[in-house]
Formats: sequence, structure tokens, C-alpha cells
Amino acid sequence: MTLIKSISGIRGTIGGALEDGLNPLAIVKFVAAYATFIRKNTTVTTNKIVVGRDARISGPMVKQVVLGTLTGMGFDVVDIDLATTPTTELAVAMEGACGGIILTASHNPKQWNALKLLNEKGEFLNAAEGAEVLDIAASESFEFADVDHLGKVIVDNTYKQKHIESVLNLDLVDVEAIKAANFRIAIDAVNSVGGIVLPDLLYALGVKEIFKLHCAPHGNFSHNPEPIPENLTEISELMKHAKADVGFVVDPDVDRLAIICEDGEMFGEEYTLVAVADYILSHTPGNTVSNLSSSRALRDVTRAHGCEYNAAAVGEVNVVTKMKATNAVIGGEGNGGVIYPASHYGRDALVGIALFLTHLAKKKMKTSELRASYPPYFISKQKVQLTPEIDVDAILAKVKEKFAQYDITDIDGVKIDFPDKWVHLRKSNTEPIIRIYSEAHTMEEAEEIGGELIAVINEMCK
Repeated sequence: MTLIKSISGIRGTIGGALEDGLNPLAIVKFVAAYATFIRKNTTVTTNKIVVGRDARISGPMVKQVVLGTLTGMGFDVVDIDLATTPTTELAVAMEGACGGIILTASHNPKQWNALKLLNEKGEFLNAAEGAEVLDIAASESFEFADVDHLGKVIVDNTYKQKHIESVLNLDLVDVEAIKAANFRIAIDAVNSVGGIVLPDLLYALGVKEIFKLHCAPHGNFSHNPEPIPENLTEISELMKHAKADVGFVVDPDVDRLAIICEDGEMFGEEYTLVAVADYILSHTPGNTVSNLSSSRALRDVTRAHGCEYNAAAVGEVNVVTKMKATNAVIGGEGNGGVIYPASHYGRDALVGIALFLTHLAKKKMKTSELRASYPPYFISKQKVQLTPEIDVDAILAKVKEKFAQYDITDIDGVKIDFPDKWVHLRKSNTEPIIRIYSEAHTMEEAEEIGGELIAVINEMCK
């Protein structure tokens, strides 16, 4: 598998030849390039870089290579070990560090791992900064420290609790309301770091009854780790047997949050952000942002509160950039990623859980009733596997031409807005695929328009 170098970091399968996977030599090269970039660009003087990881089987090996490379480049490393992506982001800011590296391939299967690169604010590098790191790696223009200037490793296991405390301290998180609701909650942590942090968060929020699925953090994921409906059948059954009020599912690095209703039906990952935004806007009116592949429901809810919605290109860093530009009070992505600036500019499932539970407690509704209160949209997520001979740019150009009579947005792939539905085609940042997302008022319509575009692509590839 060729390494994928993108706005989402350096990602690949473990093993293989130097350019064919995420192996120790590749890790050294990219981490040394990142350290060189940080040394050149940081404005802080702590000389620290934070490193956290999810529970993947390859995590300990990758971490040891990363720690050795950073100390070999002369940086002191704050090793927070097993930690969520948002915990690591917060740790960078709390440490006043120069940057951070998160060792996680997010929703990818267990054979994958990745280096997610953070700046001194604990936010992902932007496209230009990422390109600079890749240029340094390609030219191997980095120098290791001499023996008198090697860095050291500082182990710090306090950040899980610091993260939880930061969530509890948010003005719009009402612990007493959650406690009074006496929620019964089911969780599925897919055998990664969510199994460590979610129970502690829920107990701190006053939840007494928690039904746990796959919370042992051994990295042998019990099911496909992407929190989408077809992978969540177990917790759907558990909801009914346990008579739980709500279920929460996270991906391996806990930046995405899927919600399950009390009847075992999906709340819909697209509606995680919608529900949280509804609660935020009812208390702090302001702008919202999501990416082009996210549901129109956020736009509708935002306008219902008399506020303005804006769309960004896909990718957390793009959403954050648009949020800052528009001074948004809440934003994120339709994959269950909630970004709440009052906490930090990163997708954070812990923040999402605390805000959602506060909203649910104050509404005094069943989870399914809350879901039914939002605009009814259905989103279809399909994909076309890429082969080396497929010219994605040529395909997208032809799609634009074919559907030119409709509203077209091309800041990220091609999105076609029809009056009552939309379809978005783009090359994935994380996998060798073209993603085709489509949305309509019924799933049949959404799948139909997505299928039409797949047929167009297949015809063009002949």
C-alpha cells in the first residue's frame, strides 16, 4: 500500500518497503521533517512536543520510533501515551508545547496507522504547512542533534483527567441536569482509547448506569471501526436489551461521535452536530460551519435560530479555518465531528457527549423524539475504488460540464446542488477512493442520485 500524504497527515499500512507503507524508516523521515518544520516556525520556546496514541496494535512500535526521532532531533517529548486525539490537542496548548503528533489512523482498520501533525495551538497543520513538511522529507534536509543536545522523554499520564475537567467546566455543560435525568447509557469504544476515557467522563457527568461494549483497549477492533450504521449492529441490539436511554459510539481516536436512540435506531452521525448546534444556538446565537459533504439539516437549524450557516471544503483544518473566518460559535463535520471553540478548535467526542446529554436532559425527551424534531434528510455515502490509471481531475471536470445547469461548488471536488437534493464527489484524503455523498428527503432518492453519478464515473473510466 502506498503511503497517503495529505492534509490529514501521513497515513499507511504497517510494514512494506520504504515508500510502500508506514514502516520505521518512513516514520523517521517524516517525523524528522516535521521536527525541522517546527524548529523553523514555532514561536514558543518550551522545546516540547506532545505525543499521544490510540490503542492500535502497532501503536507501541510507532511511538518508540517517534520518541527516538524527536529526541534525536533535540526536542523534549511529553509522552501522554494512550490518549484521544482531542486530549492530545488540548495537551499541546496546556503544555505550551511547540507542537504535537497523534499516532492514529482514525477510522481505518487495524493494519493502518498514521502521524497526525499539530502546530503550537494544538491544531492540525494547514495545506501549505503540510506541503512544507513533505518537501523537507522528500529532500531529507534535516539534521539530527549532537550528543550534548539530545532531547528527553517526559511521561505525563494526567491529561485524560485534565481533558474531562475541561469538559465539565464548559459553561453550557450542566452536570446537575444530566445527573437528575438518571440516564442509562450504552457505549461502544471499539477496543481503543474511548474505553479508557468515556466511562470516566460519564461517571463525572453523574451517570450511574453504563453498559459497555468493546472497552478493552487492545487494538484488535471487534468490528470495522468507522462509526457508521452497518458497523453498529451490536450496540443497536444492546440498546433494546439494556433499556438504555441513549448510546454513544466513537472511533479509535475519539474525535467522531455516533448516537443511538433508545429503540436501537441510529440517531444518524450527520445529526450529532445538528443536535449539539441546536443546543448551542439556543443559548449563544452565532454562525455555524460544516463541510460540503454534511447534511443540509445544520443549515436549516441555523437559519431557524436566525443565524448564518457557511460551508467549507472537507477536512477538519478547512472547517476550522472557515469557523475562524466567520467567528462561528459551533461547527464540525457530518461524520459525527463536533468542533466547539469554547473548548478548542478540534473535533471532540467528549465535548459532544457532554453537550448532547445536557440538551437531552433539558428537553426531557426520548432520544428518538429529539431526533424526530429535526429536518428529515437522508444521506447516502458511496465510493468508487481508484486504480492508478483513473484520472480523477478529468472525471470531475466532465461531471461539472454534464451538470452545468445546476448550482456547482468546486472548492473541494464537485458538489451539485439540485433544488431538493445534492451530490458531492471528491477524492478521499485518507483512502484511494472517490467518495460520492448524496442527500435527499428519502434514502431511495439519495441512493438513486448517488448511483447515477457512479454510473457516469464508470462510463468515463471505460
